[in-house]
Amino acid sequence: MIIGQILKSKGRGVMTARPDDSIQEIALRLASRKIGAILILGDSDNVVGIISERDIIRLIAEHGASALTMLARDGMTRDVVSCTREHTLDEIMETMTKGRFRHIPVVEDGTLVGIVSIGDVVKHHTAEVELEVTAMRGYLATG
Repeated sequence: MIIGQILKSKGRGVMTARPDDSIQEIALRLASRKIGAILILGDSDNVVGIISERDIIRLIAEHGASALTMLARDGMTRDVVSCTREHTLDEIMETMTKGRFRHIPVVEDGTLVGIVSIGDVVKHHTAEVELEVTAMRGYLATG
C-alpha cells in the first residue's frame, strides 16, 4: 500500500499554524481537534516546522507556564521529515520507528498534500495483514 491510498481514505485536511502563533494558540487547536501535531508553514506555505504534544510538554517542563507565551518558531522541530504519496506503508513505518515520531507530512513539489499519523499507519497495516490472513485461509482451504 502507498501513502496516496491512505490519504484517499482519510482525506487531505491538515491543521497548520504560522511561526508567530503562540504555543498556547497551538495547544488550543490541538486540543479542540483532538490531534497530536500541527504543521508550521512559512510565508510561501512550505513546511518549516512541526509542533507535537510532546514538544509542548517539553517546553513547559523547561520554561514553566511562560512556555505558553512563546512563539511556534521557538519550540518547533525544524528538521521535518516528510514523504510523498508514492512512499509505501512499510517505508513510513520504518521512518517513524527510526525517527521516533508519530506524524509525517506528505509533501510533493514543495506543496503540502496531507499528513499521516502513526494511527493511520497502524490502521492500514492491520487491514493489510487481515487481508493476507483471509487470502491464506482461502488458499489453504482450497489447497
